[in-house]
Amino acid sequence: MLDGLDPQWTWLILGLVLAIAEMVVPGVFLIWFAAAALIVGLLGFVLPLSLPLEVALFAVLAVANVLGSRRWLRSHPVESADPLLNQRGQQLVGRQVTVTHAIEGGSGRVRCGDTEWIAHGPDAEAGAKLTVTGSSGSVLIVDAVP
Repeated sequence: MLDGLDPQWTWLILGLVLAIAEMVVPGVFLIWFAAAALIVGLLGFVLPLSLPLEVALFAVLAVANVLGSRRWLRSHPVESADPLLNQRGQQLVGRQVTVTHAIEGGSGRVRCGDTEWIAHGPDAEAGAKLTVTGSSGSVLIVDAVP
C-alpha cells in the first residue's frame, strides 16, 4: 500500500476518498465500497490481518454491501416527491386549453398558459375550449370540456 503507512490507515483513507467521490458524483454505488474499506480499516486496528486477507475481506464486504442495498431498495423503493417532474404533458392533464389553430383531421394546436402545444383530438375551431386528457411525448391529447 502506501510506504510507511499502516495498512489500516490506507483502508480508512481509501474509504474516505470513496465516500467523498460519492458526494461529488452521486450514484448510490461508491458509498458501499467506501463502507467496505472503512470496515476493513477498522478491523485492521482490532485484528492482525494480512494484506491478501484484507483485500479478500474488502471484496466480500463490497459485494455483500451492493447486493444487500439492492435487495433493500427493491423492497423499499425511493418515491419521488414529484413523479411527473420531467413529464410536462402529463402535468397538464385535467387543465383547460384554448384551440389556437383549428384541430382538423385530429391534429391542431392549443394554448396552455403561455405555451402552444401540438394537440390531437376531435375536430374543433380556433377559440374552442378543450380539456387535456393525456399526452404522448410533446403532443397533448385533448377532448371536449366536460
